[in-house]
Amino acid sequence: MVDVSQHDFVPDHTILDDPDDVEEVLEEYNVKKTDLPKIKRKDPALPRDAEAGDVVRIERDSRTTDTAVVYRLVVE
Repeated sequence: MVDVSQHDFVPDHTILDDPDDVEEVLEEYNVKKTDLPKIKRKDPALPRDAEAGDVVRIERDSRTTDTAVVYRLVVE
């Protein structure tokens, strides 16, 4: 079976393990955790150890900013 998360076109997905890092992101964007865009737990791009309630940092290549960073809340 192919591991989709390792494909070249799939951006890096990193779980924010440190609660302080999550708080920094929420403060930076002035949002609550539930206001973040959602990503389903079964999304094949997510790390296998991602659980509902985790915040994931996604780094994509961008033509205008070189690297675009977005955050998503993992849901069931």
